[in-house]
Amino acid sequence: MTEWHQLPTEPAFVQNPYPAYAAARNRAAVHHWPAYGMKAVFSHALVAQILKDRRFGREPLEPIDFAPHLAPFYAIEAHSMLELEPPRHTRLRSLVLRAFTSRRIKELAPEIDALCDDLLDKLPQDEPFDLIKHYATPIPVIIICRLLGVPETISDQFLTWSNDMVAMYQARRDRAIEDRAARASSEFADFIRSFAEQKRQTPGDDLITQLLSAEENGDKLSMDELITTCILLLNAGHEATVHTIGNGVKTLLETRTPLSALQDSTIDQTVEEILRFDPPLHVFTRYCYEDMELDGHTFKRGDEIALMLAAANRDSLQWSDPDSFDPTRKILTNTSFGGGLHFCVGAPLARLELRVSIPKLFRHFPNLRITEPPKYANLYHFHGLERLMLRA
Repeated sequence: MTEWHQLPTEPAFVQNPYPAYAAARNRAAVHHWPAYGMKAVFSHALVAQILKDRRFGREPLEPIDFAPHLAPFYAIEAHSMLELEPPRHTRLRSLVLRAFTSRRIKELAPEIDALCDDLLDKLPQDEPFDLIKHYATPIPVIIICRLLGVPETISDQFLTWSNDMVAMYQARRDRAIEDRAARASSEFADFIRSFAEQKRQTPGDDLITQLLSAEENGDKLSMDELITTCILLLNAGHEATVHTIGNGVKTLLETRTPLSALQDSTIDQTVEEILRFDPPLHVFTRYCYEDMELDGHTFKRGDEIALMLAAANRDSLQWSDPDSFDPTRKILTNTSFGGGLHFCVGAPLARLELRVSIPKLFRHFPNLRITEPPKYANLYHFHGLERLMLRA
């Protein structure tokens, strides 16, 4: 098997990983990636197949061996449906979906609309502003706060906890990052536990109350499971949406996409193209549960596999001219939200936030322009901008 000698923290790669993905994919669909110590899959066909193949999963065959200082972080991970397989995954996801319904998501549209208006009214008309800080970041975290039923005044603290925890998944991870993640895990868990006990005494019309009462065949979420679920909804939902808004607006401006692409009749196609073209998550892993051969490639039981989501989204065997941004492109299933059992439970909310926030921005500022070269942050395997300086 060939090797892909790409360092995920290399500055040029962080800024534009797509040429490296294309070169790797053109050589072979699967390579060994020494930087991660695992096989990496680059083709859309094989990534999509593995995402749906029950012989691959998120749960390792052997318990993860972690250092004692990381115990608080892995105590959260132990109850995450993102890291579990059936039957535990089935039970947790089923309970969550009883509260996280499509009806409840649709009901959020007017709230997202009003929140965007409020944030846009606060942006300066005659000087540059950072879209990431002042628009892309507050939208998902405030909406999650409202969904959970926690005060919006805690949103900045939520962001700090979330950023500290998700840094554990980044290639730049070091001991300082691990210590911050452990501390954030403990503090976040303590907050949710205390707040959930309050909701048990005084229920409300919110997700925590609904999760407390959600039941499947007489089975309810334990407190540890509820805590982890709330943290997962914030961490996963916030991080991806912030990056997608920033990456998407950057792309729309750089490609001079006409405003007609943001109309009610066209916005769904545009959002899917944004998600395909420059997604917020570039790698998602699976474990192999049995020896097998797929498309001429051998996988061994216990192998951890890096599914290169962003590389799969630029595969010319799935999309014509994949390195061009085309909002009129026919919608084909991309891999940005994963697939199979672990397809992102928050995808409907993320799509709704994108459908509302991006057109509103351009209606409010029809002559929007970039004032300094955008720079992607060193966050791999996430992919998002440090800031996006714009002017009306």
